[in-house]
Amino acid sequence: MTGIVCLNKPGGITSFSAVSKVKGILGVKKAGHTGTLDPMATGVLPVAAGGATRFIELLPSGRKEYIANFSLGLTTDTLDITGEITGTYPVNSGPDDLKSVLALFRGEIEQIPPMYSAILKDGVRLYEFARKGIEIERTPRKVSIYSLELSGFDPDKNEYEIKVECSAGTYIRTLISDIGDKLSCGAVMTKLCRTGSNGFLLSQSYTIEQLEQLKKDDEIYKAVIPIEEILSNFNSITVTSAQATRFVNGGGLLRDRLREPLGEGLYRVYSTENVFLGIGEITDSNNELKVKKLYL
Repeated sequence: MTGIVCLNKPGGITSFSAVSKVKGILGVKKAGHTGTLDPMATGVLPVAAGGATRFIELLPSGRKEYIANFSLGLTTDTLDITGEITGTYPVNSGPDDLKSVLALFRGEIEQIPPMYSAILKDGVRLYEFARKGIEIERTPRKVSIYSLELSGFDPDKNEYEIKVECSAGTYIRTLISDIGDKLSCGAVMTKLCRTGSNGFLLSQSYTIEQLEQLKKDDEIYKAVIPIEEILSNFNSITVTSAQATRFVNGGGLLRDRLREPLGEGLYRVYSTENVFLGIGEITDSNNELKVKKLYL
């Protein structure tokens, strides 16, 4: 079985464990996800199954969408409520103060990745250093916050909720921690749900229980989106039978022998029988439609 399953990841398990559960339900040997969610986080986790794993790098990254909850007046070593408390502070800010601070984080900003993250440093994950109490210097990264709005609050409990649309690579825990710093009282994330990722929405996602039921009903195919559908942002081209044979064997196709003129870029390649063969690429340095990824 090959394609993408959009999982509504439950809280309390790693993304790796969630993918393993999906792999078992689908009965495939290979599966991978397109963007890690922390164990406490829930929501959209696209899972590539079977041969679709080869196309993960070509999936549209685009915007990520989240709903996040946090508490003011507290800091932890993980920047979320699961970590060890590193400080408690008086809170003298309310909803209006928070709205003013949120405006400072819209647009392109810089973030320092958290120590409790899977980023590699000299071949070692940062969280492995963190667990040993070792602080590693991290380089700030530019990310984009397209939308950031206050969506709920209980000022008596210093609890707030925000909706975020951001670029891939944005750490919501870090965003919340930085907001707390601006308010001079600290803040920790208490809940996170990813509502959109790689063009998928939460409304399209299946829970583990729903996938298990579909398998029981022999309808698991309903949850699997064909990889060529996911790659529909790339233009398509149909090739002759001889060209199809050459392409699936790894050979490039001369541009001037294709049925239509092609510019630079990636293309979905189909046979005359409308069978998806894979992704080809033309660059300014070659005169061929070369194989980028084959669908086998």
